[in-house]
Order: sequence, then structure tokens, then C-alpha cells
Amino acid sequence: MITKVDHNKMGRSNLGWLNSLFHFSFAEYYNRNNMNFGSLRVLNDDLIRPHTGFDTHPHRDMEIITYIIDGELTHIDSMGNERTLSRGQVQYMSAGTGIYHSEKNQGEVPLRLLQLWIVPDRRGYQPNYGDHAFDWKSRMNKWLHMVSNVNLKTPITIHQDASVYALYLEKGKRIGFPVRKDRQVYLVQIEGNSLVNDLELMERDAAEIIEESLEIKAISDSHYLLVEMQKQ
Repeated sequence: MITKVDHNKMGRSNLGWLNSLFHFSFAEYYNRNNMNFGSLRVLNDDLIRPHTGFDTHPHRDMEIITYIIDGELTHIDSMGNERTLSRGQVQYMSAGTGIYHSEKNQGEVPLRLLQLWIVPDRRGYQPNYGDHAFDWKSRMNKWLHMVSNVNLKTPITIHQDASVYALYLEKGKRIGFPVRKDRQVYLVQIEGNSLVNDLELMERDAAEIIEESLEIKAISDSHYLLVEMQKQ
């Protein structure tokens, strides 16, 4: 089963410095029928103005993944980490028993990112931070497996049976993605537009897929993020 998620019907917030689309209930957007998709609790498409950002604030018991689309993100946390990431790079934070951090756009152009929160398989992990500067070519017309459970070999690991992939598919090209029984997928059309199992996705749309493999054709050059997880 595949269901299109139209970005025009998503939750929205505009704070001036921050313009967001909420794929699931978050902040002032609340829909009790749209709280999560499996273990994926939050997926926000954020646009942050230059010289602004999220001041220091706490998190706990959540696996947080940030995928940079445009601009630069500067991260500082209570464990002493300070990093600046750019397009196609990924940041991971296991909030565990508690962590404080800030996320800022210190550059001169708008910063666009996807922020994902995945519920861990249990509470109380030791807090942890990591990031990875993936080569852009590693996602050109092929799936880049960036994040997985700790039992698999990916550059970033999380405490949940879930994987995160990126893909940049050139216009006219096709690619598949197998979805096994008892598995489900959340696909985000970050940039461009495409046909996904005959559904047309426009930029910022998404799709929920349950136990149905994917066949994707890029109508224009297209950029995707895909979260694959256990069916719930």
C-alpha cells in the first residue's frame, strides 16, 4: 500500500526566522491522527534565515538525525562537540539520558534541513553525537545507506530497527527499492518531482509505503530521503 502525503496539507509554522513544514504533529500543529509513522515520530522540513537558529535547549530519549539540504548548520552541544555541516551531510544525536545543544545558521544564505526524530528501542541510553560528510557522488543514481541499527555496518548507527537512505536521481532515470513483508517506508521528495509507483510527487511531498516495493522515475532531477523501518 502506498499513500501520497501532499505538502500543501502538512502542518506549517512561520516564526519569521524559521519557516517549517511538519510531516507529523509538532509544536503548534496537532493532529491526533498524524502523530507518527512507525518509529518515525518527527520529520520537519525547516528553512532557517541567516544569523538565526535554535538556541541551547534540551532533549532526552530520542534518536535525532539532521540532513542538510542547502546552506550550513553549526552545532554546539553540552558534550563539547562543535561542528559545521553543509549540503548532503548528516548529523546524528542520541539524546539518551539528556543533552543540551544549539543549532544555528551562521552563514549568509538560508539554511534548509530535514530534522528527523526516531523513537529508540528503549529509554536511558548514554548520550552520543556523530556526523558524517558523505561524498555527494555516493548518492547519484543509487541509494546511499547512511543510517541503520547498531547491528548493521553503516557510517551512522541508531538504537532502533530503522534505516535512512539518500538518493539523487537524474531526470529520466529509474530506480527501485524493495520493501519486504512486515516493513514500511517513509519517502520524502526533497527536490524535483517524480513518479513513485504511478503516484506523482512534487517537491516537498512525501509518501507512506507499507509492504509494497517502490519503482521511482525522475520527471526532473530529484533528491530523496527514505526511512525504512519495521512495520508497526
